Amino acid sequence: MADLHNLLVTIDEVVWGPAMMFLLIGTGIYLTIRLRGLQVRKLVYTLRLFQGPGAEGKGDISPFKALMTTISGTIGTGNIAGVATAISLGGPGALFWMWITALVGMATKFVECTLSLHFRDELPDGTMIGGPFYYLEKGFRRRKIGVFLGMLFAFFGVLSSFGIGNMTQANSMSIALNDTFNVPGVVTGLVLAVVVGVVVIGGIKRLGDVAGSLVPFMAIIYILIALLVLVLNIRELPDALLLIIRSAFTGTAAAGGFTGAAVASAMRFGIARGIFSNEAGLGSAPMAHATARTSHSVRQGLVAMLGPFIDTIVMCSMTGLVIVSTGAWETGKTSTSLSIHAFNSQIGFAGDVIVTLGMVMFAFTTILTWSFYGKQCISYFVEKVSKGIGLYRSFLRLYYSVFLVGIVVGAGVVDLPQAVQYLDRIWLFSDITNALMAIPNLVGLIFLNKIVLDLVRDYFGKGKTALNV
Repeated sequence: MADLHNLLVTIDEVVWGPAMMFLLIGTGIYLTIRLRGLQVRKLVYTLRLFQGPGAEGKGDISPFKALMTTISGTIGTGNIAGVATAISLGGPGALFWMWITALVGMATKFVECTLSLHFRDELPDGTMIGGPFYYLEKGFRRRKIGVFLGMLFAFFGVLSSFGIGNMTQANSMSIALNDTFNVPGVVTGLVLAVVVGVVVIGGIKRLGDVAGSLVPFMAIIYILIALLVLVLNIRELPDALLLIIRSAFTGTAAAGGFTGAAVASAMRFGIARGIFSNEAGLGSAPMAHATARTSHSVRQGLVAMLGPFIDTIVMCSMTGLVIVSTGAWETGKTSTSLSIHAFNSQIGFAGDVIVTLGMVMFAFTTILTWSFYGKQCISYFVEKVSKGIGLYRSFLRLYYSVFLVGIVVGAGVVDLPQAVQYLDRIWLFSDITNALMAIPNLVGLIFLNKIVLDLVRDYFGKGKTALNV
């Protein structure tokens, strides 16, 4: 088992090396320049889209529910365990690189979601489907290259659904419930699998209803509690902000239980966990936004770019500032335990309860959303093999069966003697599949962004001046 761990570490270091960092951030910067900073210039305009009645077109769920579905997939363990892991491994400066990832990621998410709406299609059951596999296949002039990249994305998308969207979520939820209420991991896994199964049966419409109800509620509660902790610790907040920024460029010296981190570590873990959190460039969110009822692909693309802003710049900042300002980052703890300790240091056992309940709700909705992402990837595979509805349903039954078993396995790891080692392997597996899933998607965004520029001009109706408004 030690050999497996070392192998995963080696692969993780390769796929999340300088080349991957350059590809992720470089693509975001490139798209930001091409769009002339649209994510900043059109932020207020985008927020106003929710004020009116909305111009809905063909699709399965409303634009708002599509956004809530994708946010339910990103607001998860990445906002609690992911931020804590990034800071424990990369130092406070990792949070700064998470911010950078989110800022340029807004442009990335706008482009990928606009493309998914533009190239979406309809499944045999009448529901909409879209995502990187379709815009890679239909956008490239050489269709064989597009199909190959699309199949590659779909393959790693299915694997990622068992990592980022399944085992890590169930595991982090199980740790929180076990630490706070002594609930056995296998019990958490079995109950969670049953509840997820009930919701999954209802498809994207039921998922949209659940996400539209739970996500706003849980996000507001978590932000309010985090703000309370920050107010109680207000004197330390300015120094915490300075430490985050300074550490991003100078590294962090060893202190207390913390082993110290170089600038490279801050960048690596900050960017990796930033992508884990907001999934910009990963290609996951386009699959949910493609089901939205909208009159124009750019309109939903604008709605989609709010995801990284809400998820990372708002939600992750809350967790990160609490961890750094309370000094909890120096204790040597990591993952969910570090976040719980940070909140507990200011508001006692109430902190344990809030973080635990937040983890339960966040992880639950993330699992639901990723079960849908995996289903869309499976659907694309089946489409390449056969148009028959019977084969399609058989593949889905198999996928959901394995997915539910994965929930029980991920949660049950907590009960094992070497739980920490298994947790490390689950996170490493998730990091690796995330990177491999992102590569074909990012290649597509680099080569297909001109299509989005034309769509932007069409949407705003101002010809070549649209990008200057």
